[in-house]
Amino acid sequence: MTATALRRAPFAIPALALGITMLVASEFLPASVLPLIAAELRISDGTAGLAVAATSLAGALTAPSLASLVPRTDRRRVLIALLGVGTVANVLVAVAPSFPVLLLGRLALGVAIAGYWSLAFGAGVRIVPSRAALVSTALATGTSVATIAAMPLAAVGGTALGWRQVFWAAAAIGVLATLTLALTLPSVPAHPSAGFAMLRRAVGHRRLMIGILCVGLAAFANFTAYPYVRLAIEMVDPGSLGWLLLLWGVGGLLGNILAGAISRRLRFAVSLGPFVLAASLLLASQSGTTASLTVASFAWGLGFNLVPVTTQLWVTTVEPDDAEAAVSLQVTAFQAAITLGAVVGGLLLDHSGLAAVFLTAATAAVLAGVGFAALPAQPAEARQRPGVVPSSAENARTNAASDA
Repeated sequence: MTATALRRAPFAIPALALGITMLVASEFLPASVLPLIAAELRISDGTAGLAVAATSLAGALTAPSLASLVPRTDRRRVLIALLGVGTVANVLVAVAPSFPVLLLGRLALGVAIAGYWSLAFGAGVRIVPSRAALVSTALATGTSVATIAAMPLAAVGGTALGWRQVFWAAAAIGVLATLTLALTLPSVPAHPSAGFAMLRRAVGHRRLMIGILCVGLAAFANFTAYPYVRLAIEMVDPGSLGWLLLLWGVGGLLGNILAGAISRRLRFAVSLGPFVLAASLLLASQSGTTASLTVASFAWGLGFNLVPVTTQLWVTTVEPDDAEAAVSLQVTAFQAAITLGAVVGGLLLDHSGLAAVFLTAATAAVLAGVGFAALPAQPAEARQRPGVVPSSAENARTNAASDA
């Protein structure tokens, strides 16, 4: 790495996080302005809701293979291009004359999110070696900022200025994120073994794939219940909605920080999030007072936001040789869980009520916690190939030593 690249490297991590913020915020923007989109395009609210589901579905389908399609391309170029695709996707939504055009933009956004998430962590640990927990925490914080700030700001802005202006604003942030990344991220050569062979090896790693299932269960638990957190609050104390949702976000930020701090005990850390999430979901479903809802909201944000950081570190520790493919599978699990959770949560709410939604979500979270508690958080020594272990894996092994 050149002297100039070394000077820029510390600024590249916030730049990578800014890209995550833009993409994740864009993913959930339609939820904030759904009635406005439906009214202008003359479609039902349910049809408009496909704008969120389509993005997640596109991400789930493309995350495992996208990096394999460009196995030798400098990851700096790929990441910048993906932010560009996300920016163009928001422009396409902003100018969409019909729902099919809007859906096309949302599908393109799903591809951008999946690819960027899959590659950003690996790029980060290549430029700041031995700081895997810091990189993962920074990227997860970008997600938290998006979920805390984007939706309320979009709701207010959409009402005042129109839903198209919300997506124009997201596109403007995309331009800023793309330029910032281009100015700060040094060259990140592709891993020597990147490609479909890497993906096949990762998929063939049984312990990794069981962990990926646990990732999906934890994400499913959250996204089955989260769309209905407002209903749970309004059944007890409608006047507390705003600050309880803010408390969820505060818990989320603290969860990101805590995840990095306890990551040296990785098996404990990766199990803790799902268990805290399960407890908070059960408490939220049974809450009859504002005090219990306050505890549940904070714990929910804390528990779920432990999951992205700790699971990212877990998959790259268990599969250090093929970390890029392992992260892409983690992303796939998250995106699939968003789509499946939305479907299952809606069906349960309509047919069995809110309590059934939260109970199902809590059960999935418990299963995820038990699964991670039973899985060793250490690399499979027999699968390591001399000369191709990423520098991030060395740090991950050190962090996981106490779990060996």
